[in-house]
Amino acid sequence: MESLELLPVRVRITSILKKALLAGEYKSGEELSLTGIAEKLGVSRTPVREAFQTLAAEGLIELRMNRGAVVKNIDEKFITDHYDMRILLEGEAAARAAVNGMEVSELLTNLYHLSDNINIISNQVYEDLNQRLHISIWKAADNQKLYSYLSNLWNGPSTGQANSTLDHYRKSTEEHIRLLLSIRENDGEKAREIMRQHISRSKDNIIQSFRQSHQG
Repeated sequence: MESLELLPVRVRITSILKKALLAGEYKSGEELSLTGIAEKLGVSRTPVREAFQTLAAEGLIELRMNRGAVVKNIDEKFITDHYDMRILLEGEAAARAAVNGMEVSELLTNLYHLSDNINIISNQVYEDLNQRLHISIWKAADNQKLYSYLSNLWNGPSTGQANSTLDHYRKSTEEHIRLLLSIRENDGEKAREIMRQHISRSKDNIIQSFRQSHQG
């Protein structure tokens, strides 16, 4: 059986914070405590500090000496640009995975099980399988630079305050199954289009949450 491969802790923390920032859960000018985030996520300060450095390089936060960080102004254009890059690169990865003959049987089995039990599956089970699926596609694309770029863009499941988590999980699982079936058929362009639709819906979720968080 293939082992469950997950992204490094610093990348996973970056993805959690990135999603929260894009969804408007933190407001412009709000301070982020290094210690507070570490305690909330149950990790040491080191991977949080590394995540802060990555987010600062992307223009999402501004680092403060010995004081954590401050959230910078984020607008819808920033969110759109982020997801448009994911659409371009993950679409290409999916197309390459299909052409390269990616093995999808085990992932499909897990997804069918998830679909049948979506109402009782824990968030962590869904998120781990979601991450594993995307990583497997990136690896099957067989381009280390592409893999690196996509790892840096990763922001996890794009649920937000304006959307039902369960509804997002259900729709995403259906899309994941269709995506893997197209890859199994070696249909690169179909895989690219399904990935585009998948991430476009995620983009809409986050923009809706961003708008809701900024109302009034």
